[in-house]
Amino acid sequence: MTAPRGTGDAWVECACGRRHWGRFGAAGLLLARRTAQGVQVLLQHRALWSDQGGTWGLPGGALAEGEAPVHGALREAAEEAGVDPAHVAVRDTYVLDHGAWAYTTAIGWVTGPQDVRPTDDESLEIVWVDVDDVANRPLLVAFGAAWPELRRRILAQAEDALQSSG
Repeated sequence: MTAPRGTGDAWVECACGRRHWGRFGAAGLLLARRTAQGVQVLLQHRALWSDQGGTWGLPGGALAEGEAPVHGALREAAEEAGVDPAHVAVRDTYVLDHGAWAYTTAIGWVTGPQDVRPTDDESLEIVWVDVDDVANRPLLVAFGAAWPELRRRILAQAEDALQSSG
């Protein structure tokens, strides 16, 4: 999964009054898995040098020109966290749309082995976190704002999977 490097790497001044990363938008992967104790999601502890460094969020980043958001989310997760996209089933997306700029969260589930770990200098840590513990961490501001809806969707998908298997 490759995309032209750097083609989208720039700040965008948004009509909302903030700046956002990604000339063509940005995307990240919210990867979930079921465990004996419940549901966990994969989080990235952001490098201190990055925007809002030291907070927790999703592996993700700028989209390349013409790149589909789900493809970009999977590419970024592979680059930053060692996620194998061949073992991810994307079941939903959540879009923060600012018109000229958008951030897409691809919501995926583990379907096979994953050897997750920091694979570039953008991550201090890559860890699995119980869904009930996510909000207890210092979250990237936009991820923190989206987390209640993302959590609701993850838990609904987990419940749907249980009902269809039982």
